[in-house]
Amino acid sequence: MSDANVQTIRAVYDAFARGDIPTVLAAFDPQIEWREADNFLYAAGNPYVGPQAVLEGVFLRLANDFDGFAAVAEQVLDAGDTVVACGRYRGTYKKTGTAVDAQFAHFFNLRDGKVARFQQYTDTAQFAEAAAGGAP
Repeated sequence: MSDANVQTIRAVYDAFARGDIPTVLAAFDPQIEWREADNFLYAAGNPYVGPQAVLEGVFLRLANDFDGFAAVAEQVLDAGDTVVACGRYRGTYKKTGTAVDAQFAHFFNLRDGKVARFQQYTDTAQFAEAAAGGAP
């Protein structure tokens, strides 16, 4: 089952890269619990529960706040019902023109082939600096 979980997560990243958000959301359990990293720009909504909450609280905000935002998974690691992806976020914060190039680690917990829980870890300071217009 875990190989199928890895393939599910790879498909999620591929769909996100294509801008195919309906396919991304279809991979989520109806009661997904999505958590942004503490102190991340969108962490105040933690946990986002359900695909619609993730869409409105995270994905649409990324699209509105960033030009060229990408989440590129460089490694996808099999841990059974948990899949860990490590990679980089890239994009430019629209209001300030400040670019980000930040590492991330994503932990996906899957149940019955769907993403039931998500936890993000990233360089939150870099995103805060981009939103503020550069280094403090």
